[in-house]
Amino acid sequence: MEEFFKVNQYNPLLLRNMKNALNRIVKAINEREKIVIYGYYDFDGVTAVSLLMLVLKYLNADVEYFIPSEVRDGRNLCKNDISSYIKYLGASLIITVGCGTSSLEDIEFCRKNNIDVIVTDYHKCDFNSLEEIVINPNSSRCIYPFKDLGSVGVAYKLAETISSYYKMTCIQKYLDLVMIGTVTKKLPISGENLFFVEEGLKQLRHTNNYGIKALLEEHNTHYKEEFFNLETIANVFPEMIPKERINNSRIIVELLTTSDSYRAAQISKYLYSEIKRRAEQ
Repeated sequence: MEEFFKVNQYNPLLLRNMKNALNRIVKAINEREKIVIYGYYDFDGVTAVSLLMLVLKYLNADVEYFIPSEVRDGRNLCKNDISSYIKYLGASLIITVGCGTSSLEDIEFCRKNNIDVIVTDYHKCDFNSLEEIVINPNSSRCIYPFKDLGSVGVAYKLAETISSYYKMTCIQKYLDLVMIGTVTKKLPISGENLFFVEEGLKQLRHTNNYGIKALLEEHNTHYKEEFFNLETIANVFPEMIPKERINNSRIIVELLTTSDSYRAAQISKYLYSEIKRRAEQ
């Protein structure tokens, strides 16, 4: 196996359990099983959810997403979410992004209800019985060389693996999302994160994502300045999901995954008006 998948990138199959995850996802896609992407409300989590939603929808998967509507301690799955929403949807596969590593009891609850779980995460933890379903560069048994990936970075490695299997040629067009999530998380800009940032900034200038285009246009309207710098991205985007408005995270997923330019413009206006309103208080 080659150490590098592409220039400055490690082969995603070096991530422990990636092959098992791929096989389960391929089965779900091909057999039209209901898949739920289970994420977290910060911008890193929102971009990770959006990335996997776009990739799986491109492959005509039956996919929905879930982000908790209230601030919680820790990043665990929740039995109430599973029983009241995910089970109601008829989901047979949950893919977490940036959460779930410590959710032993909740994942066991999923198993008892015939729901498989693939955990993609980056938080350090004692994995124990979760080891067979966790994709995490910080797992004690994972040989992946780069340890500073965030939610969207790990999600992108999964997306790369899926795209390689289905011979997708468009996976790098999502690097603008990966860059935004990485920068807003304020992760070290080195190793693969440096690749994500450099290539993501290039993609940002020519993005075909309606939501990102709308955000760029709205930023220029409000601030009369170029958006293409890391400080602006790191500081402005997180303001769109304050703790008193974490439901904005679901709105932003809609923004980043919509194929309707008018809807994207509406959402962007709302998000920037919220920032302005809070600044004036």
